[in-house]
Amino acid sequence: MVNADIEIETLAEFDRVVARGSLSGYRIQSVNLLERTFALLSADTSASVFLGCAMEPDASVKVRADGALVFPPIPDLPFNPYRGLLYTAEELFTGLADGYETTPDAQAYAWFQETKSDGDVFSSMLRSLHDDAISDALDEHLAGARVIGVMGGHAMARGGTDYRGAAELGRTLARSGLTVATGGGPGAMEAANLGAYLAPAPDEALPEALELLAKVPSFSPSVSDWARAAFSVRERWPLGGDSVGIPTWFYGHEPPNAFAGQIAKYFANATREDGLLARSNAGVVFLPGAAGTVQEVFDNATPNYYESRSEPTPMVLVGRAHWTERLPVWPLLRALASGRAMESRIALVDSVDEVPDALAAMA
Repeated sequence: MVNADIEIETLAEFDRVVARGSLSGYRIQSVNLLERTFALLSADTSASVFLGCAMEPDASVKVRADGALVFPPIPDLPFNPYRGLLYTAEELFTGLADGYETTPDAQAYAWFQETKSDGDVFSSMLRSLHDDAISDALDEHLAGARVIGVMGGHAMARGGTDYRGAAELGRTLARSGLTVATGGGPGAMEAANLGAYLAPAPDEALPEALELLAKVPSFSPSVSDWARAAFSVRERWPLGGDSVGIPTWFYGHEPPNAFAGQIAKYFANATREDGLLARSNAGVVFLPGAAGTVQEVFDNATPNYYESRSEPTPMVLVGRAHWTERLPVWPLLRALASGRAMESRIALVDSVDEVPDALAAMA
């Protein structure tokens, strides 16, 4: 396994390492080195790997002669397959003033639509490189964190009671020291990220933000208006708390929400879903949702059933009527858990207010 200490992901890190005279064995990931030609010509770059680093031709010739592996930047691509860091909302929504369709997020989705079924191995390789780089960046960001997953449907509208409850839950969990992680999209996911974002703010900030957002209740018909409303909230409270969103371009009609401090966006939905659940080491809260949330319940239940990720992690389902009558997931989950270690790690509650106590009882 490659030690993360040998990864260089920013120009500042590069400068610190090269000042010691050797880059041998390092992995330099998506750093613009066009103005570091002298450093590259002077340093030992044997056994180094340069992933998508722009550099002058003479520097490229020299490091290759040293025995370094050089993976050049890919021109005319709307995303960076070698990126070393997670996305931010500002990055994905750059150009929003001119309409969502001009943003990097929309352009990456358009590229995905054009290439996802064209059979071109180069396109599929680029998607895989990107998603692996995102997973690496996500692991580095979450190292040592206690992560609580919050799952729920994208259709939950701003301005409703359920949306407010999900936001209050995200705030409560973040204030307790947990890192909130969601699927990164609209609805319940946005609400939980919003709550975590406003966790450092006074209590009155949340109802004020909810009132502002309620003016644009859904990302349909206009993603642009929906996103602009979110950024207006961020401008009102600029010093937001951190949380993670893990969305996918597979569901390109669902834009990422702007309240996650760090965004790990994937092309492969299966990689995204499994990664989100696997990293939720403090448990997962399932708010009312439809098919996608049902799938996530059992994607999480399976490793808990087999204890394939060590001991089972807590699972809390919110909404007794939803999970026992509308979509009767709870009876099946309870039957699966019977007699196994996970039996004491599942709970069904009526409202989000009961979630913290349910999690505490399973800690």
